[in-house]
Amino acid sequence: MEFVSPEGLRLDGRRPMEMRQIRAEIGAVSKANGSAVFEMGNTKVLAAVYGPREVQNRSQQMSNQALVRCEYTMANFSTGDRMRKPKGDRRSTEISLVIRQTMEECILTHLMPRSQIDIFVQVLQADGGTRSACINAATLALADAGIPMRDIVTSCSAGYLNSTPLLDLNYVEDSAGGPDVTVGFLPKLDKVTLLQMDAKLPIDVFENVMQLAIEGCKAIASYIREVMLDNTKQLEYHRDG
Repeated sequence: MEFVSPEGLRLDGRRPMEMRQIRAEIGAVSKANGSAVFEMGNTKVLAAVYGPREVQNRSQQMSNQALVRCEYTMANFSTGDRMRKPKGDRRSTEISLVIRQTMEECILTHLMPRSQIDIFVQVLQADGGTRSACINAATLALADAGIPMRDIVTSCSAGYLNSTPLLDLNYVEDSAGGPDVTVGFLPKLDKVTLLQMDAKLPIDVFENVMQLAIEGCKAIASYIREVMLDNTKQLEYHRDG
């Protein structure tokens, strides 16, 4: 199947190096300490953060840092596929772990000993790149909750189809079975905290694809900073108004 036309356009009209439209909104869940909705194209994710609060299970309490917990779920209506697996399937467990480890890299857990931070992420609409969208939503929700972080962490994927590196794969491209690389990135520290790859690539191609994913992460980071800045301005406006 042709994923890139002779004119250099993908099936959804984007160029190979072009990301889908991104949109974010802070404060979507009023009961949470912090929350955000993050959209990448037709993929839409909701993240809610509770904490830092007392550790519910005393045996898990750590005297020198906060316990970070994460739960990833997909809403039954998130895909056109009626055969959604129940909560707790292997993929959900694996993605929960990936998000938790990625977030632990940026949260200053040592500042909140003997406490716990819960991150809930739910996919409302799935069209490829859900893992990245979840990480981006969680970052915004943590910032909204005022959780101290050493840097924001953003995520994007890139793939390789029809001998072309493609940024930010949608579901059709993702399902084609070609190699794709998902990166989690701390922009200020210029550090990769997550690297997942599901097929082999020659090293030179891999470097190109990974670099493309990192560029995507940087673009998302500058967008997230804008959203956070706007949110701060609005809060100040309401406080002064």
